[in-house]
Amino acid sequence: MRFKSVAHAMALPMTLMIFGLAMISISTAHAGEITVYTSLEEPEIADYLVAAKKDMPDIKVNVLRLSTGDLGARILSEGNHPRYDVIWGWALTNMMDPRVQGLLQPYQPKGLARVPARFKDPNGKWFAPTGYMAALCVNTDRLKRQGLPMPTGWTDLLNPVYKGELVMPNPASSGTGYLQVVSILQGLGGEKGWDFLKQLNANVAQYSKSGSRPCSMASTGEYAIGASSAIVAMQAVRQGYPVKMVIPREGAGYELEANALAAGSPHQHDAERFLDWTISDDAARLYGKYKEIVGIESASDVSKPTSGDMPSDVKKMLFPMDFNQSMETRPATLARWQKEIEHH
Repeated sequence: MRFKSVAHAMALPMTLMIFGLAMISISTAHAGEITVYTSLEEPEIADYLVAAKKDMPDIKVNVLRLSTGDLGARILSEGNHPRYDVIWGWALTNMMDPRVQGLLQPYQPKGLARVPARFKDPNGKWFAPTGYMAALCVNTDRLKRQGLPMPTGWTDLLNPVYKGELVMPNPASSGTGYLQVVSILQGLGGEKGWDFLKQLNANVAQYSKSGSRPCSMASTGEYAIGASSAIVAMQAVRQGYPVKMVIPREGAGYELEANALAAGSPHQHDAERFLDWTISDDAARLYGKYKEIVGIESASDVSKPTSGDMPSDVKKMLFPMDFNQSMETRPATLARWQKEIEHH
């Protein structure tokens, strides 16, 4: 199998609490207040919010963090009576759903001109400062103990020697999982893609709810290989785990993380200030700590991923995702995946 590469395409607190559904709150006396829904990972949320607090000390920011799929269900269930003001760092494939688009109002934050056209909606309903790409977390110790070869991409993982040693995210709940599946389907096309996924499934030990969990399980040696995102893999390396990050040689699927303003937000002014902040220099300086793709042109000098494991030119390693196709085919793709793979 060979995926095409692409030369273009290429995210707070006095007190921080994470609990239950991962609600995070920043409190300030006499503050304005907004509620933000996100699928960003908890460590990066905390880091971003500390910086945002310094720049906007008069705003209280309540954040509800849910997995990509669960957040979509929540947003749709609230419909025209949203309990949030901002959607922050949510998979663009989900944000482009017409049902969701109908719940948003256009807003062009300050500084939007430095965000390339492909990272923003021409109608102003979303913009995407950051993105992430697929990668494999490979536990070198377990690989050695099991006598397994080092994989270089998706095709290698069809080898029966990896049976029971691979963990992947569930595409129904994880944005990372969906981009992995849809990039394979788009790369191979039609039934060839589905045949590939079925062969791959024979080696998968389990599908996790979150996109970071497979890498965590590989890092601790529960499994040899976790299909996850590049930043999660780099973090595992930095933390000292015996992990090697492998960018699939066929091309890495990627997803953009979009921000948007809820229609009828009762705290619109403060919500707009928060959205302005998400493409500020202070925010951009942090993105490279967590993100492989940063869509803020003037911030490129301060937002490169801070790890030697990341290739210097990420753009060349990205599979040319068709986000409209990803969005339009998502319901049918997930229904077929659950029927023919997850429950087969």
